[in-house]
Amino acid sequence: MKQREPPKSPCKIETELDKLSNLPAHVIDQILSQLPIKDAVRTSVLSKKWRYKWATIPHLVFDNLCVAISSQEQTLVKNKLVNIVDHVLLLHTGPIIKFKLSHRDLLGVSDIDRWILHISRSSIKEFILEIWKGQRYKVPSCLFSCQNLIHLELFNCLLKPPSTFKGFRNLKSLDLQHITLAQDVFENLISSCPMLERLTLMNFDGFTHLNIDAPNLQFFDIGGVFDDVNFENTFHLALVSIGLYVNVKTDQTAPGNSCKLLRFFVHLPHIRRLEIQSYFLKYLAVGNVPSRLPRPCADLNYLSVRINFNELEENLAALCLLRSSPNLQELEMLARPEEAGMGVLTNFWEVDHWNSMFSQLRIVKILGISGIRSELEFINFVLSNSPVLERMTIKPASPEGGWDLVKELLRFRRASVRAEIIYLDS
Repeated sequence: MKQREPPKSPCKIETELDKLSNLPAHVIDQILSQLPIKDAVRTSVLSKKWRYKWATIPHLVFDNLCVAISSQEQTLVKNKLVNIVDHVLLLHTGPIIKFKLSHRDLLGVSDIDRWILHISRSSIKEFILEIWKGQRYKVPSCLFSCQNLIHLELFNCLLKPPSTFKGFRNLKSLDLQHITLAQDVFENLISSCPMLERLTLMNFDGFTHLNIDAPNLQFFDIGGVFDDVNFENTFHLALVSIGLYVNVKTDQTAPGNSCKLLRFFVHLPHIRRLEIQSYFLKYLAVGNVPSRLPRPCADLNYLSVRINFNELEENLAALCLLRSSPNLQELEMLARPEEAGMGVLTNFWEVDHWNSMFSQLRIVKILGISGIRSELEFINFVLSNSPVLERMTIKPASPEGGWDLVKELLRFRRASVRAEIIYLDS
């Protein structure tokens, strides 16, 4: 039987702590930054040398404040949380590079205002504020004076910058979710951040026209309710994920309207990855959809589209995109199963639409289908026009009728001898 090792002597523990203490300051900061803030503070009891080492860490993350408690405990817990943050900020020395606060509805507005005022006097580069419940928190004007900000992330906030605000000149990443701000404030915010590379917008209100003027933007992720989207000076934009959460009204698709598909792509010459979610394809189908874009999306290698295969306008828009993507390598088509029975579209994909095949398409996913004729026609179209296809994954919305669907798939001709069809029934 293996004998248990004797406990380490105090001298040996002290020696090991001395080894840690002699590490370079930036290494100690990195170690402490990986710990929850409460554990970092606890290192002060290790020895005299460690008493205030935690007070110099540049990254302050208070992300364990989301707790479920009874109403009787709220006052006690609130006071404890406030004391923790106050204590850390009061004793902290040196610059604060990152500050993150994530909580429910326990903390008071005045407390958060005070903490933001404190860190705004430091060289803050990353600021993250997540308020998971309650009314929108109005961000204090002092935050807009933080000109060293590189990353800003706000959840459930109201933005109303002071009239003196001239933008964040160094900001590279902006993430706004469940946010409220006026139309002019939004446009000024985006255009006055000349270094902006990443922009995320989710569930916003106060503005409905997305005018994106950002010459260095590379990544754009949006999901919400809006009327229009327009890119300007976004020639470096490469990754776009966009979802419109409300169905486009039929009167918006009148033939006299200008083509939104053309206007959407005119400032996206180098797009590499595009995800069209919810009802945004229907938005792009407004107006007279061309057979192909004037300038092909030569860099586009990944395309994901949510589509109603029974709606002619959406199929026309999808066809235009496919024709305009000569170097597509991966394609994902997601059917909207709730609309599968609305209308009947046949023979659209049986017509010879293609002058040149999917010469580089290797991976295809077709998800949420119900086995209607237009969906099967599209699958047949892709299989017969993809000479280097390696794998097509098909997953229906429901396992019912799966065997009949499999028999249909087995009859389709494949242009690629290596093409493998994977059928997922659950």
